[in-house]
Amino acid sequence: MSPLSAAALARLLGTWHLGAAPAYRELADVVRLLVLDGRVALDTALPSERALSESLGVSRTTVTAAYGLLREQGFLTSGQGSRSRTRIPRTTPASGTLLTGPTPVGPAPAGPGLAAPGLAAPGLAAPEGLIDLAYASLPASGEVVHRAFAAALTELPALLPGFGYDAIGLLPLRQAIAARYKAAGAPTTADQILVTSGAQHALTIILRALAGRQDRVLVEHPSYPNALDGIRAAGCRPTPVAFSSAAARGGDGMRVAPAWDMQAIQAALMQQRPKLAYVVPDFHNPTGQVMPDLQRRLLVRAAAAAGTTLVVDETLRELNLDGVETTPVAAFSPAVVTIGSLSKSHWAGLRTGWIRASGDLIQRFAAARTSLDLGGPVMEQLAGAHLVRALDEPLPARLTALRDSRAALLELLAGYLPEWETAYPSGGLSVWCKLPAPISTALTVIAPEHGIRLAAGPRFGIGGAFERYLRVPFTLPPEKLETAVLALRSAQDRLDAAPQLRRTLKDAPAVAIA
Repeated sequence: MSPLSAAALARLLGTWHLGAAPAYRELADVVRLLVLDGRVALDTALPSERALSESLGVSRTTVTAAYGLLREQGFLTSGQGSRSRTRIPRTTPASGTLLTGPTPVGPAPAGPGLAAPGLAAPGLAAPEGLIDLAYASLPASGEVVHRAFAAALTELPALLPGFGYDAIGLLPLRQAIAARYKAAGAPTTADQILVTSGAQHALTIILRALAGRQDRVLVEHPSYPNALDGIRAAGCRPTPVAFSSAAARGGDGMRVAPAWDMQAIQAALMQQRPKLAYVVPDFHNPTGQVMPDLQRRLLVRAAAAAGTTLVVDETLRELNLDGVETTPVAAFSPAVVTIGSLSKSHWAGLRTGWIRASGDLIQRFAAARTSLDLGGPVMEQLAGAHLVRALDEPLPARLTALRDSRAALLELLAGYLPEWETAYPSGGLSVWCKLPAPISTALTVIAPEHGIRLAAGPRFGIGGAFERYLRVPFTLPPEKLETAVLALRSAQDRLDAAPQLRRTLKDAPAVAIA
């Protein structure tokens, strides 16, 4: 990882010294927050103490003390000289709190070895003792997955004489996926399927094949954070289009998530002419809403008129909690590129996804893939074929459990956090909450001290947006969700009781996209 210059770090810090605490503590707090948010990557060499003090116009003693505090808290390595590197601590330091401000309101989480706030960093599992609300994912569908792998093991010997490389994917799995699309109203052949190592891998292949550096990619705002990460990593420029601000309320008073603003999308497509458009119509992450068929038709037409390739992520399509009937977007045009996965319906550990597109595009994707890998694991694909063919087997029980958890979470939020506005999700795995103040990042930073881990609202946006929002998954059982919501209440009480802490964290940079 290349070193971070003093000027670059100063720009990221913004207005960091607010007078709410000693300068060195405020500097350490904001640098730590940059690491937690992902704006400063792990293993990045920070500028020297002298260079940073000159760039910030403060004494070198202030920077030295800030770096020393960060090392003590476990956010910096003790490197040679002053070129320390950023890291994530495994446990909360015994020396004291990581944050400026008073003692937390309410009881502290019990037990040793609680994680520091930095463990919200992408890709790191929450340590024991923390309830993880940063990820919206389910445990494996138990016996179904085990049985699929047992069957795959009996089929593996027939494939062992071959090389094991297949950039397109095993035929039985591609046939099973194609049959699912056909049954849903989008006639598909096995030649129109490319098997990938998950949905993120699929998007990476699509971006590599169809988009170049600096090309625009239209995205919903908010959107799936890992997709935003992938678009940026490809050197493309995400072009956000906000949901409509108009929102209705259901018959029970629950706030219904706003519809896609098709006029704004059509205007952005015609004016910006993006190379790609990435959308999640079933069910949108993080809001859980579903795009009606009429809007799907309009979207397909607008993308075609703009010369934009429409990329549709259907990873959450099977988690249709309210039985909303929709048609796959691919049924409206052969030019649509669709991403699918078994991660949400069965288990993220399967790492089995796919791309559905025209035969010509599949060949382009296969060629682009060879610079990333030469094919997916054979066992996973054999098991995946069994899972796709019997996709409906585990879903009824999983959907029932998710409905119960959704109802429990909405009731808990209404009871313990009535000032939060909750958008009713008709599918997916999470509730998108509007907070009473721009405190999403602040809540995320102090949440581990209350026993939970969160993903800040700005993780789902661009340019620091959604500081007033928080995604709360309902993937846990109701009793654990109650503990989590009580922890959220405790964390907000702490912020309410500590205006200077709230002010310090609120004004710190909040862009959470790595």
